[in-house]
Amino acid sequence: MNRRARISWALYDWGNSAFATTVMAGFFPVFFKEYWASGLSPTDSTFWLGVGNSAASTLMVLFAPLIGALSDQGGSKKRYLLLFAFLGALMTSSLFLVAAGMWQIALLFYALGIVGFSGSIVPYDALLVDVAEEDELDRVSALGYALGYLGGGLLFAVNVFMVLKPAYFGLADAGQAVRVSFLMVGIWWALFSLPVLLFVQERNPRPANPHVLRGALKEIRDNFREVGRYRMAALFLLAYWLYIDGVDTIVRMAVDYGLAIGFESSDLLTALLITQFVGFPAALLFGRVGDRQGPKKGIMIALAVYIIIVFWAWRMESMWEFYALAVLIGLVQGGIQSLSRSLYARLIPQDRAGMFFGVYNMLGKFAAVIGPLLVGWVAAASGDSRLGILAVLLLFVAGFVILQRVNVEK
Repeated sequence: MNRRARISWALYDWGNSAFATTVMAGFFPVFFKEYWASGLSPTDSTFWLGVGNSAASTLMVLFAPLIGALSDQGGSKKRYLLLFAFLGALMTSSLFLVAAGMWQIALLFYALGIVGFSGSIVPYDALLVDVAEEDELDRVSALGYALGYLGGGLLFAVNVFMVLKPAYFGLADAGQAVRVSFLMVGIWWALFSLPVLLFVQERNPRPANPHVLRGALKEIRDNFREVGRYRMAALFLLAYWLYIDGVDTIVRMAVDYGLAIGFESSDLLTALLITQFVGFPAALLFGRVGDRQGPKKGIMIALAVYIIIVFWAWRMESMWEFYALAVLIGLVQGGIQSLSRSLYARLIPQDRAGMFFGVYNMLGKFAAVIGPLLVGWVAAASGDSRLGILAVLLLFVAGFVILQRVNVEK
């Protein structure tokens, strides 16, 4: 039963990662500009896409703690996970129906898809303490990220092939292939949410408060104070906020940086696929590192590699170097994410995991707002995209220094 619950929990990452790869990182930005918003100027379409991304991220910054607190009420983690998962899957599938020129509707569905994706991660992360014992946290957390890389990468590879060779699939053109890809992602996401519903059970759920919303709001206030009393958890959250900002910025700005220094978009898409498939075994490997060396040491190894990546990216000249960096990122990206989650799970009270992971995810979403602004500001102020990417180094170094002060045993 425990094994089935762990695999069912991890399969949710297999399902929802298709949204992150095919939709967020892959097709939506390009298709929005070239199909739905083709009547707008390039700068206007970029502006509105930025508004959609920022609005969805801001909503999650504001509401992640509330989602976590509500999930803690009466064993409701699965309920809220599935609610947000099916919202995201429905909105993503609905992009298939949006006609050319209807950029406002496309952007609304996309933003709601991000809300569904991000909102479901809060109770999903909190369920880690229900499916794994303390000595299994690193391996189980790594399994989730590993299956996410593999599942998201497999569907993304199929979708890319559909766009390159639409006739092989009986499709009229690349545009129809992209729209069908959005429909496939929605179905894939919903389908792999079902094992959580069927086979994952919460252990020792807290009693439900009859005044659910009022109780959740009070719990947020009380628990924010409580986070301050868990000094090591609070210190870890500060380190996490800094270094995950760097990780997310690398993910979001890598393609833009590659284009800025003269690489072809097709090569950059290939590099994205490389990262996905390298990330699958690497995340599992980092789970073993966490078992043997401890998650803190594993995270510090990953941060050291990220510091090397930033220095290399600053100086790189050739496309082969971008491919090499894609491999390096794949080696550490899933590891730093999975070990961060499992380390944090050790530092918090298990019966309030939902709320504490709400704070954790709030910081993760807030980081996604700050990091790209830092890169953009430095690049604009200096007139050099290379200096912009070098600015990310500050985030990794600061996170590394603060993480050293986290005493897990204490």
